[in-house]
Amino acid sequence: MTDRRDFLKTTGAAAAAVAAGSVLRPAPSPPPGALAAPSQGPVMDAATRDLLMVALNAARGAGAGYADARIARQKQNFVFTREQQIQNVVDTETMGCGVRVLVDGTWGFAATRRLTRDAVTVAAREAVAIARANRVARDRAVEWLPGPAVSGSWRSSYRTDPFTVSVEDKAGLLLRANAEAMRATNVRFVNSAMFFVKEEKNYANTDGSVIAQTIVRSWPTLAATAVAPDRSDFQVRTNAMQPMQRGWEYVLEQDMATRAAQWGEEAAQKLTARPVDVGRYDLVLDPNNLWLTIHESIGHPTELDRAMGYEANYAGTSFIAPPERHLGQLRYGPEFMNIQGDRSQEGGLSNCGWDDDGVQPDDFLIVRAGMFNDYQTTREQAPWLRWWYDRQQRPTRSHGCAYADSWASVQFQRMPNVSLLPGERDVTWDELIGGTERGIAIVGDGSFSIDQQRYNAQFGGQLFYEIRGGRITGMLKDVAYQIRTPDFWNSLDQIGGRSAYRMGGSFFDGKGQPGQINAVSHGAPPARFRSVNVINTGRRS
Repeated sequence: MTDRRDFLKTTGAAAAAVAAGSVLRPAPSPPPGALAAPSQGPVMDAATRDLLMVALNAARGAGAGYADARIARQKQNFVFTREQQIQNVVDTETMGCGVRVLVDGTWGFAATRRLTRDAVTVAAREAVAIARANRVARDRAVEWLPGPAVSGSWRSSYRTDPFTVSVEDKAGLLLRANAEAMRATNVRFVNSAMFFVKEEKNYANTDGSVIAQTIVRSWPTLAATAVAPDRSDFQVRTNAMQPMQRGWEYVLEQDMATRAAQWGEEAAQKLTARPVDVGRYDLVLDPNNLWLTIHESIGHPTELDRAMGYEANYAGTSFIAPPERHLGQLRYGPEFMNIQGDRSQEGGLSNCGWDDDGVQPDDFLIVRAGMFNDYQTTREQAPWLRWWYDRQQRPTRSHGCAYADSWASVQFQRMPNVSLLPGERDVTWDELIGGTERGIAIVGDGSFSIDQQRYNAQFGGQLFYEIRGGRITGMLKDVAYQIRTPDFWNSLDQIGGRSAYRMGGSFFDGKGQPGQINAVSHGAPPARFRSVNVINTGRRS
């Protein structure tokens, strides 16, 4: 999958395009349901398998009713540049074993970085001791869904492992892109970076599952800053490239050294853009803007632990609570609005063959025909909704949303890919613009703020274009839109089709105490929302 823009190459050409009422569009992502290309998964070596079995046997021997063990290795490589300087190169690597146990309906967890039979045995026994100590604070016994015994392997879809590419090649590409962006008028600063993560995970549990997985994620970034000649203003163009669960080939497909010139020109154009007048506008949102709104106003509030109050101390709970009053009763949006959770779309950051509970994830509808239909769940959480699944004559099963960001972290519910499905008719971006009398088209994500229940929020963006009479008439700046989540999504009046569907995402999404980092994608077509409140965020009135 690519996320490539065919950008105009000069300021004059870009200005002509705006005057003509068109904004250049990225090539589409594959539609939802396009699965990651099958590939040969990793083979678990005998020594690793033996250590996992030692840990499970030790946990069982100490009294655990259920146990799972993960031996994982995680590598990170980050390269940072500014103009023609390499600022920093960061390489990290960590490896160890984590053991989770269930004793008398109570969890315990312990981990060790020493990969020996004695060390994993000690960790397993310590996890059991912690579970027994936690019993006094337990509010209710864990009901743990049974799982099938699985033996398998899975590898994310990448062709070139970025950890085999030299730092010189990575930095060289960034510096060439920086130089091109600096050619734009009034561009004075350019920062760029590449982020790469590789997870090698080996998992086993007392159900009999033994699973090996390798996951690679990549994210190239560039930020061009233009400064007014009198230094009265500065504007930044960034976040033009989205992270993906792909390899070095994805970075090359972004064609940074060519596209950076246009990003620099767009930063310069923002200096002369007209400040937005506050008021209500129809908004036509690019998928690279809409992904963040989906993430914050749909992804997080539909995490079941938030709805049940277990996430209250970190980034808040959810307005979609309690489940009994909202499942099948909350109208999230219009009838043509469907929100899918999955861990299978080509390039999706949250993709996996099995989650960290040993569950093969499914594709499920969080919002079906505009109505709130389901939460994100794990093997522990799904029984909390048994009444709902029984009512719908659906089996009570986990959606495969368990994840731990390290062997030293205990797994818990994390967001899968959460996406707005495209419409049945293949509506284009230009068609959405053409049907808008007075509005603003927004491309790219910017700053945001949202309350503790994911109900009230505001979102910015990167590029803002005024729409008059179905045509783009010029560029705006200092734009942010304010929402109340149900009101905003019910103002959705048209969505694009499959050819315009693309994915954005977060490489560093935080949750939990102690905090953990997840990566997650959000797909969407372009979409139009009616009469949304817009404010002016300018630094000067």
